[in-house]
Amino acid sequence: MKMLKEFKAFVMKGNILDLAVAVIIGAAFKAIVTSFVNDILMPPIGIILGGVDFSELAYVLKEATEEAAAVTISYGLFIQRVVDFLITAFVIFMVIKTYNKYERKKEEATPIPTPPKQEVLLEEIRDLLKTQSGKTEQ
Repeated sequence: MKMLKEFKAFVMKGNILDLAVAVIIGAAFKAIVTSFVNDILMPPIGIILGGVDFSELAYVLKEATEEAAAVTISYGLFIQRVVDFLITAFVIFMVIKTYNKYERKKEEATPIPTPPKQEVLLEEIRDLLKTQSGKTEQ
């Protein structure tokens, strides 16, 4: 029972819930990026390169037989996945860059609190005592 309570406390922590939300949003974002690459970006690139459909680019290691499918190295699909990754990485980079810029502006805009008057007076007294003790030693 104790382990079940500990597990429940662990799962219900804010960080775990934030991570779960991030994973779900990330999966949805991946679907959008994949669609963008496959349906919008790669067809024009294929036309520019002479009508190439990247999803069909493959190197055949073993031809298909009646019993087995062909064994291929699908480098076209790999190229599409690399483009997916680069777009996703760039978007995440831009989001983090914007967030960091916002945080810096927020830190710069936050005024430094002035110390209480009592603390300022104590610092002045300390400084006066230092100067007086320095004069008596000379």
